[in-house]
Amino acid sequence: MDEPREPQEPQVRSLDARSLRGLAHPLRMQLLDTLRFGGPATASQLAATLGESSGATSYHLRQLAAHGFIEDAPEHGKGRERWWKAVHKGLSFDDALLTDTNPDVRGAADLYLHEVATTQTRDLSTWLGNRQSWPEEWNRTWDMSSATLRLTPELARELVEKMHALVETYRDRAVDEDDADTAQVRVQTRAFPLTTD
Repeated sequence: MDEPREPQEPQVRSLDARSLRGLAHPLRMQLLDTLRFGGPATASQLAATLGESSGATSYHLRQLAAHGFIEDAPEHGKGRERWWKAVHKGLSFDDALLTDTNPDVRGAADLYLHEVATTQTRDLSTWLGNRQSWPEEWNRTWDMSSATLRLTPELARELVEKMHALVETYRDRAVDEDDADTAQVRVQTRAFPLTTD
């Protein structure tokens, strides 16, 4: 007889008003991203990586844990040092948060989106500044392109959904993390209407 399985956390967490207010802080967002993409770490390690004090990182890590974004990683700890790990691989944002009746929620939603945009721009700038240190194969595969299309809101939604679906097909591909030819690849999509006068 099979033993009952523990319910697994979903890989992508949907942000709600409460969790958004717990996340919408630039340092918390950086800490969460660092744990999601760099793996488990201690407050001291994260402080050194991000150029912050360990007191600040400890406080904000506790806030992230209180809102369920991170949890203890005791399998990494030795002695008294507390290790943390991300609970989810990604986040999803509900546009309804931008029109919530509570102005604090709307403010947190706005801050969150602007911080995401800033992080994406910083990631691209970092790649552009460091690409010469990557092997030639990676320098032939990167992309920074744009297309301007005339679409209805329905067609724009269809395009976004198809782009996301395509990206999802690559999540399940088995790639050996120890393979020297692999790297974490950041895929950023943006689709928004242009203001025309």
